[in-house]
Amino acid sequence: MKPLQPDTLIRNPNGLPIVASVVVDCHATRLWNMVGQFAGFDVFIPDLTHIEMTGTGVGALRTKFFRDGNRVVEQLNSRDEQAMHMTWTTIYNTLGVARLWAAIQVKSLGAQCSQVTWTIIAEPTDDANTGFRQFVQGFVDSALDNVRRMLG
Repeated sequence: MKPLQPDTLIRNPNGLPIVASVVVDCHATRLWNMVGQFAGFDVFIPDLTHIEMTGTGVGALRTKFFRDGNRVVEQLNSRDEQAMHMTWTTIYNTLGVARLWAAIQVKSLGAQCSQVTWTIIAEPTDDANTGFRQFVQGFVDSALDNVRRMLG
């Protein structure tokens, strides 16, 4: 009998990136202080009731609780406070997502103008899920629209 070997279910997704980006009339630091808080996405995503964190910093897990009863568990992969970007991976969800990697980045466009870009690469659990990309795009567009309204 062959000895057990290291294995994992976590794989990076394949596919075309889904990108949402908005320009906000505020300083980049103010924008980053909202979208760069891994534990704080419920501030600008109304579909979330709350977020529970396990751990802090890179490697920490967040569980996002949705109003419709869905849950998503994600791990923070990287975060750079100075460069104002972070990445994360979904490791469990009830939304029909097989694999998901995401990044959010803030850039200064001037003293009182900045841009946030949210990039997602995801695979649905069901290959026949034709509305998946549109659903994800609509979700991130709506979230960043809220950010612009709240800070702009």
